[in-house]
Amino acid sequence: MDSNQDLPEGTVQNILDQDTLKWVFVGGKGGVGKTTCSSILSILLSRVRSSVLIISTDPAHNLSDAFQQKFTKNPTLVNGFTNLYAMEVDPTVENEDAVGSDGMDGFISDLANSIPGIDEAMSFAEMLKLVQTMDYSVIVFDTAPTGHTLRLLQFPSTLEKGLAKMMSLKSKFGGMISQMSRMFGLGDEFAEDAILGRLEGMKDVIEQVNKQFKDPDLTTFVCVCIPEFLSLYETERLVQELTKFEIDTHNIIINQVLFDEEAVESKLLKARMKMQQKYLDQFYMLYDDFHITKLPLLPQEVCGVDALKSFSRNFLTPYRPSFVRGTVEELQLRITTLKDQLKEAEAALEKIKKGKQKA
Repeated sequence: MDSNQDLPEGTVQNILDQDTLKWVFVGGKGGVGKTTCSSILSILLSRVRSSVLIISTDPAHNLSDAFQQKFTKNPTLVNGFTNLYAMEVDPTVENEDAVGSDGMDGFISDLANSIPGIDEAMSFAEMLKLVQTMDYSVIVFDTAPTGHTLRLLQFPSTLEKGLAKMMSLKSKFGGMISQMSRMFGLGDEFAEDAILGRLEGMKDVIEQVNKQFKDPDLTTFVCVCIPEFLSLYETERLVQELTKFEIDTHNIIINQVLFDEEAVESKLLKARMKMQQKYLDQFYMLYDDFHITKLPLLPQEVCGVDALKSFSRNFLTPYRPSFVRGTVEELQLRITTLKDQLKEAEAALEKIKKGKQKA
């Protein structure tokens, strides 16, 4: 294929049209623009849904930067909207709070540290429990880089293993925990049954939500990437894992794409565009049944509600550069470029002549 224009074009309109969706995950490799894409998706969804919540589960939160508004672990109305809310969740902070607290929460946190990943699982379960009690039409997750996202999807099995480990400890040590808690005057809240009950409650929430995650009418995962090898590799890994977990994915957003008309002036940009084209071809070949949306590389960051709204048009209408081939503007630019190239060639020739004269 000679140019990006030859590739079939897609949008995210299918996500807006699917009014049964309850959960929309947005994920991919670090630094590809997940937060910008998830923020814009939530803005677009707020136009067709009664209420939207966007949650950042990335420890390095960028949601506040994207909207230029401070968010916390509690849902906050986004400035300029009446039905769009945002919150930032950090499992590690939640866990530290629990460790430092009195009562059963602190004890469970200490136990959780001995089961890899279960502290994150419990924190995520608590957050889902909170979200389940709220009446949002759709929830958008701005997820952490791929590895973290895949751990999130493994939480049900993590909790399952944690419970199995707790049950084996219970059978091995009998009522020792209860005896010790009574010995130290800690009361029945530290009994193993109470701890297991808490974990069982978490597991029930996770399993209930996990069933929804596996329902394509309720959940979809949007993969964000850039046209480079590592991003293509991460996307393929993510799509395979999502398929394994039976989670629907049929949208890919390719960010930071260079278009031919914009690379006309620069050899460097032309070379980069050629490299991008190779990976764009591979994306379209691998995911020929996906909705693929291409977004342009911009000279500036997309920050603030106005900038996000402005950039959102590229999610619904395939991007077109400010001028296209065959127009007067494009012809003038090509003439200017050729003149510059001629000057460069003349200067190089002059330099060679002077070199020969000195020799």
